[in-house]
Amino acid sequence: MPHNKRPFGVYVHWPFCLSKCPYCDFNSHVRAHVDHAQWAAALMQEIQYFSMHIAPRPIDSIFFGGGTPSLMAPQTVEAVLSCLQQQWGFSKNIEITLEANPTSVEADKFAAFAGLGVNRLSLGVQSLRPQALKMLGREHSVEDARRAIELASKHFPRYSFDLIYARPDQSLAAWNDELSEAISMAGDHLSLYQLTIEKGTAFYTQWRQGKLQIPAEEQAADFYNLTQDICSGAQLPAYEISNHAAVGGESRHNLVYWTYGDYVGIGPGAHGRLTLVDGQRVAYHQHRLPEAWMAAISDNGHGTAQREVLSMRHQAEEMLMMGLRLTAGVSLRDFQDCIGRPVSDYIDMEKLGSFKEQGLVVDDPQCLKLTGDGRLVMNNLLGQLLT
Repeated sequence: MPHNKRPFGVYVHWPFCLSKCPYCDFNSHVRAHVDHAQWAAALMQEIQYFSMHIAPRPIDSIFFGGGTPSLMAPQTVEAVLSCLQQQWGFSKNIEITLEANPTSVEADKFAAFAGLGVNRLSLGVQSLRPQALKMLGREHSVEDARRAIELASKHFPRYSFDLIYARPDQSLAAWNDELSEAISMAGDHLSLYQLTIEKGTAFYTQWRQGKLQIPAEEQAADFYNLTQDICSGAQLPAYEISNHAAVGGESRHNLVYWTYGDYVGIGPGAHGRLTLVDGQRVAYHQHRLPEAWMAAISDNGHGTAQREVLSMRHQAEEMLMMGLRLTAGVSLRDFQDCIGRPVSDYIDMEKLGSFKEQGLVVDDPQCLKLTGDGRLVMNNLLGQLLT
């Protein structure tokens, strides 16, 4: 697929948080002081570097992630957006999302962010129960969360919030009640994640020590199926394994990832995937440590730690791994346009037939997609399908 036909997004990473949540393995850091002017200048320098190496094309989506980007000074967000518009320009219906936590300090900035052009807010609520918020190490209260959701609905055309479920000692009935309450406050999108134990986190240490128990696989599947039933009934069906939206409410930026579009990653630890003018597909990631990234910006004008040209096989595998997360699956025509060869060259067709018979893969001649049961075991299926 020609580079200028792919959707194009920009991810901007703000690596700082007030504290480190015990479940979080994202690239987030706690610092006593952050020089916002210095960071704005460094982010703009990296944007300018990439703009010199990528053909001009309007940006379809921008996502400020973290860390906690709502801790950014509005002037920093303004500087970054101005630089992006100057370097690439914006598409007519650009989506600009900013992640935020529901603390009162951050919620008080919502009007300022909206005034700068942010048109979608993603709130890290995580739970509507006080005991769960404490267990998850969150800084906000349930009242903070409700107020932040209300403010988001007033200031932004679109908003979403995250919840974590299948928590220790959580019952299906309790999750039913909590999710139903969340839906009553939801906009056009919800992100609902099962609690997973990631290496390097405080929860991982507790789990290894036997101090933390999470639902077994069968019970986790019950939580997942209940989530699908409730959200579908509320006209917020899953369009991706953990993301639910009304028709037209899907996160356009996340769809850039899942449909294997092009995206630039700016800031510490950010990743990028770009199709160059000559058709080569490159992957890169930035230095994770904020200080190392800042030093690289000073020395090189960019913070890239590693860059590689992806083989066609690597691209094919990535496109399948990302696309099969979607309820819509992977279009076989898009796959061939992008990779240049049919999907049958990369997957075990005998296994595929078997999975269709088992009800794990949908029998559709136009696309490759998983059933609800298939999505529950997606990683296992992929490991067997890829040749």
